[in-house]
Amino acid sequence: MIKVLNRNDFEAFFERVAAQEWPYKHNERWHDGNGFSHVRAALLGPSLSVPFCEGQLILGTWQEIAFLDFDNRQRNRRIVVQMVGE
Repeated sequence: MIKVLNRNDFEAFFERVAAQEWPYKHNERWHDGNGFSHVRAALLGPSLSVPFCEGQLILGTWQEIAFLDFDNRQRNRRIVVQMVGE
């Protein structure tokens, strides 16, 4: 697969729409400085559905699946893949 995803473009976009420095109410309550990560994650949503046929994902020529983690500290993550169909 050809990789055309440019991480810098994503970082610049999310910094424009949900900057890290903004005064998030989440930070006032929890004092963890990651209010921006919750807003960014909410913009993307928690899941993705992609059709597949004959064992292959049905993606466009330039489409790919990317995992984006916005947290401000390292955490263990688990990705769950669920396949539904015949």
